[in-house]
Amino acid sequence: MAKSRNNLLGVGGQRRKLSKGDQQGSAPARAADRKAAGDQKQELLRRMRERAQGQQQES
Repeated sequence: MAKSRNNLLGVGGQRRKLSKGDQQGSAPARAADRKAAGDQKQELLRRMRERAQGQQQES
């Protein structure tokens, strides 16, 4: 016989644990860090593309 579907305790995964900083409201700083990391990645990609284009032009 199948188990009862009425008892859904534990269904849906666990809640994400919040750090003390997030609990105290430092989320904007975290968003700024993500933006800075994104900017660094874009800059790195730009330099890699320029370097690749320079190598293609030399060939």
